[in-house]
Amino acid sequence: MPGRRCRLIVAAARELTMKKTVLFLLLSLQAIGPVYGRELVDQIGRKVEVAEPLTRVVSLIPSLTESSFEVGGGEDLVGATQFATFPEAAARLPRVGSYISLDVEKIVKLQPQLCLAAKDGNPKASVEQLETLGIPVYVFDPKTLEDVVDTVARLGEIFGTEAQADGLVASYRQRLNRVERQVERAENRPRVFFQIDAQPIFSAGVDTFLHQLLVRAGAVNLAADRSGYPRYSWEELLLLEPEVVILASMGGGFSEQELLARWQAWPQIPAVRTRRLYVVDADLFDRPSPRLIDALEFLVGLLHPELAGIQ
Repeated sequence: MPGRRCRLIVAAARELTMKKTVLFLLLSLQAIGPVYGRELVDQIGRKVEVAEPLTRVVSLIPSLTESSFEVGGGEDLVGATQFATFPEAAARLPRVGSYISLDVEKIVKLQPQLCLAAKDGNPKASVEQLETLGIPVYVFDPKTLEDVVDTVARLGEIFGTEAQADGLVASYRQRLNRVERQVERAENRPRVFFQIDAQPIFSAGVDTFLHQLLVRAGAVNLAADRSGYPRYSWEELLLLEPEVVILASMGGGFSEQELLARWQAWPQIPAVRTRRLYVVDADLFDRPSPRLIDALEFLVGLLHPELAGIQ
């Protein structure tokens, strides 16, 4: 009996805590005040009411934080997730958990008029909870570089900075077209292995942004026969014989020298023999933000130095 009584007391306490939390969230939302807005359609086709004027936005994934600053909406951001560190101002925003583990209570405390989410990244349950609490969520789902450009245009519409966003969009499209023209004149397409983690070794399959970048930069992605982020053994890598190896700078927590040394132990691999091992900034490649276009141009220069100066 004492044990049962103790369990009942604990259960009652938990229920009371939950009720208090829900009450706090509802009261916080009431403090935001009435919303007068405009209806937009997000990137997955849902209607979302956006407050007017919009001055309190929480970004739920680093790529959208970065892109919001890019279009001139940074001043309206009042919260962001862990690892949203670019540009420098983003690092000073209050944190609301990580993009895969959102702290809904912290988000509500910030009294946002709108949250920016990613379908492929943020937990669906957390997004639905925010909407249940009355917080609109605009969802993005970029699958291609063109979708990333569309994300910039949509953020301009959200923040009311259409002119700045339109200028950026035009510039991005020009750059993508220039890369396409350059790659058409490439002398060859090197066989590339992109290592995103070092222990164990992982690469990027056919359904990833990295695959898109490699192909559009004029390379053959040696992980294109697999999906997601496949794992490789050294035996498999010896058989693949990559001509170029690209190593993410944060792969497995190793330093640049350690990443290189692991490959240099296998001189029979063509990329090692010809010294075509390159360590790159991981942040430049792993977020669906406009910096992917920087990454694409960087790859073209890396893989096809003969194209330098060709427009």
